[in-house]
Parts: sequence; C-alpha cells; structure tokens
Amino acid sequence: MHLPKLERQRELRKLLEQNPFLSDVELATRFGVSVQTIRLDRVALGIGDVRQRTRAIADRVRGVVKSLAPKEVVGDIIEIHLGDSGVSILETTQDMVFQRTRVVRGQYIFAQADSLAIALVDADVVLTGLANIKFKRPVKVGEKLVARAEVIKKKGNKWVILVVTCSGADQVFRGKFVVFALSQEEGGKEGRVQDSR
Repeated sequence: MHLPKLERQRELRKLLEQNPFLSDVELATRFGVSVQTIRLDRVALGIGDVRQRTRAIADRVRGVVKSLAPKEVVGDIIEIHLGDSGVSILETTQDMVFQRTRVVRGQYIFAQADSLAIALVDADVVLTGLANIKFKRPVKVGEKLVARAEVIKKKGNKWVILVVTCSGADQVFRGKFVVFALSQEEGGKEGRVQDSR
C-alpha cells in the first residue's frame, strides 16, 4: 500500500489516534515503507514514538488511582475503571531478564499484574492477601506485555480480581488476586498483619 507522502501521513495520524500503541515497525509493515520513513513522518506530524505515546496516556490515567503512588506501579496503566476493569502495558527491558537465558524474571510479570489489581480498588490502602498465579510461557526481553484486569467478586472490603497478561496473541500469565481495602489506620499499623478472612 504505497501512498503519496501527504496521504500516508494523514492515514498515519488517523491510525495512531485509533491505536496509539502501534510501533514504528508495525506501521512500516502496514504502509509498506521503511521504519525510517515512518519516523520521519511522525516527526513531521509532531507525534512521539510508541513509548512517549504510552507514557502520555498513562500520565492522564495516573491521577485516578488512589491506592498506589505513581512510582509503585509496575508498567503503565493506560485504562482504568475503578471497581471494574483496567489495562496495563509493560515494555520488557534488559534489566528485567536473567542474563544467561534472556528470559524476563517472573517477579516483573507478577508485579505488573499485582499493581494493576490493587489500582482497581478505590481506596487509600489496598493490600494483596492471596494470589493464585500461573505462568503460561517464558517471556523474552523486548516483548510488550498487556495485562487486563477485571473485578470478578466484591464482598465488604474483600475484592477478587482476575488478571490475564498477553504478549501479542499469546497468554503468558494468569492470576486471581484477593485484595483487601483497609482503613488508613489498619494499613498504617506497624509490625501487625491483620487476617481479614
């Protein structure tokens, strides 16, 4: 699909408005041009790269989350409906992997899912009480992980949240989290853990 430059740029802008998470490689393939051509088109249009676009969306969502400080969130929460559902993206990097195998450490995949589950609860203090998790396949450095969470049950201060993480079409992680919304006083007690079962 070779389009004249101005028409390609118009289509590029429209496509990125619909899906801001497309990479330059994906866009180059779609338009049948080089990655460099896509980069030049983005610069001419004043559109940032995929990381900048993801961060901008995450910054808009960040103010909604009460239960975590921005630095405590693993990944970028790009969509959140408190008490219902949310989506997070994690770009895997070199510092997340085992050096010998280049496989992403499970703690990062778990932390993305856990922080998304906690973020769904509209409370100042939210703690994970139980997690039933399953890693479906190894994740290699450079994969983009998209975690989707939904509240499947709520009773009192207890929430059950399902999180499914995918890389492309592959499911790589699935977890059911039981989280508890605590009062400020309960969450601030030093050295004591209260069992809310």
